[in-house]
Amino acid sequence: MNRVAGVGTSIVLLAVGAVLAFAVSVETDGFNVNTIGWILMAVGALGLIVSLIIGTAGTAGVSERSTTVIEREPTRVIERDRY
Repeated sequence: MNRVAGVGTSIVLLAVGAVLAFAVSVETDGFNVNTIGWILMAVGALGLIVSLIIGTAGTAGVSERSTTVIEREPTRVIERDRY
């Protein structure tokens, strides 16, 4: 998973969860919007922590190295006998 995508998704989940938990007031039977908000915030926080741990653990001590190979035309050698 891409680290930026994981962090971004987690922040969106946190934001949507906060809106549902704190800013929305809906009363229904058997469905509580505030509870869904708290669940989304918990999943977002957990996802953020996991994304950051995996993102830093995957790059710790790793360096990138690139090698460029230049292929040359083979040198043509003509040997002639001198008499």
